[in-house]
Amino acid sequence: MREFFISALLDVGVSLTLQSAKGDYICITTLPPRWSLPQDGELTDTLIFGEEVGQRLMTLKESLRAPGDKAEIEVLVPDDCAFDFRCSMIQMTDGATYLMTTVIDRTEERRRERLLRALLREVSHRSKNLLAIIQSIAFQTARYSGTLEGFLNKFRGRLHSLSQSQDLITDSSWRGAYFKDLLTQQVEKYVPENRGLVHFSGENVLLSPNASLHIGLALHELAVNAVSHGSFLRQHSAIEVSCRRSVAAEGEMITVTWNEPFSAKPEPETEAAKPKFGSTVLERVVPASVNGRASLEFHGGRLVYELVFPVEAAD
Repeated sequence: MREFFISALLDVGVSLTLQSAKGDYICITTLPPRWSLPQDGELTDTLIFGEEVGQRLMTLKESLRAPGDKAEIEVLVPDDCAFDFRCSMIQMTDGATYLMTTVIDRTEERRRERLLRALLREVSHRSKNLLAIIQSIAFQTARYSGTLEGFLNKFRGRLHSLSQSQDLITDSSWRGAYFKDLLTQQVEKYVPENRGLVHFSGENVLLSPNASLHIGLALHELAVNAVSHGSFLRQHSAIEVSCRRSVAAEGEMITVTWNEPFSAKPEPETEAAKPKFGSTVLERVVPASVNGRASLEFHGGRLVYELVFPVEAAD
């Protein structure tokens, strides 16, 4: 039976010591490995736990005088370990009074608490960033929408794009999202029966959470524009999308290219007179968010969007 209780104490990281009312050690079970019993001499708190911890324990125990008195201290030791020492005066059936000390290993619990606090700070930070993005999208969408209905339709689509990207980020434990997954999400929503017309090539780069949100929004704008104004469905001609690494003068870069058939090129003067939210996102907002540069051009009957940004922005 004694061995059973000792095994149970070991499993939960708890140690017990029992002393007489005068402080003489009677029993010590499952002492934490960082402390060991001396081979010779009378057992004392300082001999077992060291000078600093021992003095604190002695002071604590001296304050306990009658059965039922309790007190505890937390001990932080090197290697980022933490222990709770809980002392109490107890009276046995024979009427004698004893001092019982429970030593509880709180190291893992403290580490989990620190990790949780760090995660909560990270969630708070990312939530604020996401709200800022949503606020910007709402403002810019309203700016370029002629009617309330038009605003709501466009704003809902852009919010849905953000929520899809956020799902990918969350599923990866906040590491980010893979480029191909972002592309697949946007294509399947707007061309579910023709997703085979969008061809991907290159490297499936893991993007940072910030890059995932903004590049996902860019892919949303490109997909919506392709369905609304492009000619790839009518011509049954594929859109070519690539993501590649390259080395430039400024270092290692990632280049994202969207190349689609677009036979109806808007007039330059019309574009200048009536700017659209989509081009603002593609040419200004997204490249700025990843410290990169972008171009949106029409040539050879095709619309080509190219985004170039440093690898660091993706990590």
